[in-house]
Amino acid sequence: MRPAAVRLVRLGRVPYAELLGLQDRWLRRLQAEPGTEASSGTEAGALLLCEPAGPVYTAGLRGGLTPEETARLRALGAEVHVTGRGGLATFHGPGQLLCHPVLDLRRLGLRLRMHVAALEACAVRLCELQGLQDARARSPPYTGVWLDDRKICAIGVRCGRHITSHGLALNCSTDLTWFEHIVPCGLVGTGVTSLSKELQRHVTVNEVMPPFLVAFKEIYKCTLISEDSPD
Repeated sequence: MRPAAVRLVRLGRVPYAELLGLQDRWLRRLQAEPGTEASSGTEAGALLLCEPAGPVYTAGLRGGLTPEETARLRALGAEVHVTGRGGLATFHGPGQLLCHPVLDLRRLGLRLRMHVAALEACAVRLCELQGLQDARARSPPYTGVWLDDRKICAIGVRCGRHITSHGLALNCSTDLTWFEHIVPCGLVGTGVTSLSKELQRHVTVNEVMPPFLVAFKEIYKCTLISEDSPD
């Protein structure tokens, strides 16, 4: 049986709101299609990849930001968005790889927990390919990928009617000082890091994109079809 296909949409560096808008369009597209189980050559959805153009704080379904905190963060020059993903508050910005798979999990033969584990495995594999052999996933509430007590990749997803949205944020050359203004993911006493900080060299989003895509195809057992137009 041929593996399921996933549309690869590379947006480059764009405003976070543009990513959310495209994600919503893909969600509506998949929700309008009849649900099917995995079968040969099935199209399972889209893999949306981008680098945020500016600083953005997001809150998840469990909140994480009070109105006062929201005002304070906006005063710093950042956008603030309330999203439908799991988890609490986190930061997105330039130098970060954002990966939002909008997938019908039935077409990949996956359950939600398997999807989250697969996202973590993609980030772990990427870190290993970059020479960071100690990267590992941890159990909730420490969802994501860590190097000791330093989080390098945050994961927060949403799933309704078997269709996923949101995904992971991997710090490549992110300005980590933005994280100092929140308690990332509500985890007190933990730190954040980036590929650049760990490897002691500048690592761009463009550099890690090819090995990330290799890891995604291997772990999700799918093929990727490049999509020229984000629509």
